Amino acid sequence: MKTLHCQVLVVGTGPAGSSAAAAAAAKGLKVLLVERKAEVGVPVRCAEYIPALLLGELGLDHGFVVQPVEKMKTFVAGQEAKETQAPGYIIRRELFDQALAGQAVRAGADLLLSTRVLTLTGERVLLKGREGSLAEIEAEVIIGADGPHSTVGKWIQSVNRNLMPALQASVPLVARMDHTEVYFQSQIYGGYGWLFPKGETANVGLGMKQRRGDRSIRILLDQLVEHLAQSGKIRKDILGITAGWIPAEPLRNAVSGRVLLAGDAAGQTNAITGAGVAQAVLCGRMAGECAAKALQAGDLDLLQEYDTQWRDLFEETLQRAYERRQELERGWDTLEDTIRSCWIAFRDYYARP
Repeated sequence: MKTLHCQVLVVGTGPAGSSAAAAAAAKGLKVLLVERKAEVGVPVRCAEYIPALLLGELGLDHGFVVQPVEKMKTFVAGQEAKETQAPGYIIRRELFDQALAGQAVRAGADLLLSTRVLTLTGERVLLKGREGSLAEIEAEVIIGADGPHSTVGKWIQSVNRNLMPALQASVPLVARMDHTEVYFQSQIYGGYGWLFPKGETANVGLGMKQRRGDRSIRILLDQLVEHLAQSGKIRKDILGITAGWIPAEPLRNAVSGRVLLAGDAAGQTNAITGAGVAQAVLCGRMAGECAAKALQAGDLDLLQEYDTQWRDLFEETLQRAYERRQELERGWDTLEDTIRSCWIAFRDYYARP
């Protein structure tokens, strides 16, 4: 079994991992970026919306953008309750992830696909590659960006314990749309449904907490598709289905020794909206820069700066979202009243600390 060496091992080629790898490699470090999938970004597990401000942060060609959107319409119990400005872009997420991974490779990172991390022993990580081949990697710093069920997080006993399932269908649109729509309904407990236009098609999905006795998430998705078809917004032809998990509570620990977590692996996801791409890009970049700073200074204690930096930028927002989620779940039986203090479209969401 061969043994390789790198200064920074990054696990996962989502927005957090590729951003971390690009940032560390740009500082001249030897970076290895590993991904368990055979192709970066496939399958897509995302509603594929990014905020407009993020686009300028990326330094990438915009070939992954499908269309802009300007507004978000919020429906509660079948009635439109609010229209808000929400400028952003609907993207092809697989192309977005591939562009970020390409940016990391151009910065000097090495990329291994179809490669799983198995165990961490001392400074050595055991990898399993194509056809079961094994290799050991000696890594000075490890950045786990391997999603909500992070293997790296398990190594440092920092895991997401509050996760919501999400299910999404791709369907044809009857007519193009310039806005997103979200649907709060009593049967979608603790979550919401969405309609995000994507050119000639749309992503229709929902994320929710599941209670004993509730209808299955697939039944509820089929009902949402039926409702939107009857409303004349989509055609009831499901082109594909994807599923995933959404962290619904921030992690308490994203740094342990020489291991950092970023993105969904660190719970850096908004517990109310489920949005996490912007946080993943920015926190991944912070993690990579802090890794470079610590290694170049020969002082791994400097890795703690990452925890300070990402919390300074996002902790207040993420903590508010988590607290609003708790309120939303407690007040679900009076959803039409509760929603006004627990959803981002309404002023009351921001009115209290």
